[in-house]
Formats: sequence, structure tokens, C-alpha cells
Amino acid sequence: MPQRRASTKGFTRTSSLLTGRIRTASESRGFAQSRLLTQWTEIAGEDIAAMSRPVEIGYARGGMGATLTLLTTGAHAPVLEMEKEKVRARVNAVYGYNAIARIRITQTAATGFDEGRAVFGPGKAAPVAAADSEIRRAAVETTRPVEDDGLREALARLGENILNRTNR
Repeated sequence: MPQRRASTKGFTRTSSLLTGRIRTASESRGFAQSRLLTQWTEIAGEDIAAMSRPVEIGYARGGMGATLTLLTTGAHAPVLEMEKEKVRARVNAVYGYNAIARIRITQTAATGFDEGRAVFGPGKAAPVAAADSEIRRAAVETTRPVEDDGLREALARLGENILNRTNR
């Protein structure tokens, strides 16, 4: 049985549990800084992030600078080509040194990925299914003994979600 760690807080942040796995996955694509993937909008700026996505960082054999590959649609490629140096400067600011020597732009058709949509911005939120009133009442009734209002409401929502998934 695995040994438990003593913790003064009781819970461990999800981000600290996933950091190692995210780093391993991003390093397999050449990203030494996973921040480049997870915070692309803040690094490149909203206008550039809306038309591009970092795909890979390739390192030369001699180790003299890396090449960042950006994916974009054909219509945005000329604009992105003009902004290459600005993007390179922003990315190198994340690394703290001149890690990226070149930026390569890879184009995809507007009907490329995801059944005809090359999406570079944040996705739309999934529609929330309407809860059955009987399920809602059951969840509220189950959490009635909890004294704290906030906790009771959160537990009722959790129970409602679980009951909705099991009834599908």
C-alpha cells in the first residue's frame, strides 16, 4: 500500500499533481517550457493566438537555436509571417534567453482539422443539460443535514451531476 504524505493543508493542488505529466508530454514535442502551450494567448497576444497555435520546437544538431513551428490557416499565414520577429521576441522572453532562433509557419486549409474547422481560439462552452426536477430534489434532500450553506449547495450540485450521468 502506498505511503501517505503528511500534509498540513490536507489537500494537494491539482496543478501540482499534473505538473510532471504535463512537462513529460510537452517535452516530447520539444517544449521545454510547457507555459508556451498552456499560456499561448498571454505570450503571443490575443490577435496572434487567434490565428496560430504552437505545434513543435525542433532543435538543430549543433544546438545553435531552435525552430518554433506554428500552425495557422492559409489566409492568416502572410500576416503571421510579418509578425514573426515580434512572436520570436515574446517567446524568448518566456525562456529568458535567445532559445528560439527561427519560426516556421505551417499552414492548414480552412477545412483542415476537426471536420472542417481549424480552431485556434478557446472553444465554446458545452451546453448545460437541464436537470430533472426529481433528481434535483433527491440531491437537495440528501444534502439537507449539512450545516454550511456553501458546502451544502456544492454537494447538491455534485450529487445532481452524478445522478444525471448515471441515468443516461
